[in-house]
Amino acid sequence: MQRAHNHPIWFQRKIPKNARITFVAQSDSPEGDLKVEIWGDGRSNATAVSYTNATSYLFILGGWKNQLHVLARIDEHGPDRLERRVNPASADPRDRPVTPGAQYRFEIERADGKTVRWSVNGSEMARLNDAVPLIGPGHEYLGFNNWEVHACFDDLTIVPLPD
Repeated sequence: MQRAHNHPIWFQRKIPKNARITFVAQSDSPEGDLKVEIWGDGRSNATAVSYTNATSYLFILGGWKNQLHVLARIDEHGPDRLERRVNPASADPRDRPVTPGAQYRFEIERADGKTVRWSVNGSEMARLNDAVPLIGPGHEYLGFNNWEVHACFDDLTIVPLPD
């Protein structure tokens, strides 16, 4: 996918309320920008340049031209988003920028209906304990997304977890 401009490719099958979702993502650009939306409505997209009207959790690796890694709820620019600033000099793999051509294994899990955990290549990036979790109608789909870069997503696995 390329130049999605926050118009995700939504999967047509519903995903469970609790699930472990894994896939491999790759960007061919030094700008990074690997993004997935999970537990969304399956049709929404940005209606303005700033994506403040999502219906999902947004997981962004190397966003904003490879400056931030973000887990957001509904509004990727919201003050409540969890973010890690990219630092190329850091020894912590969670702070490193997205490298063009490198593959990143995402694992996203919600096991208790309210806690969303995001890991990349085995390192936990963020954990969100959501007091008002995105569940039920309007929050049952997964979509791959980005802004400008050429990004590839592969090897998707969705494992239902007990309610």
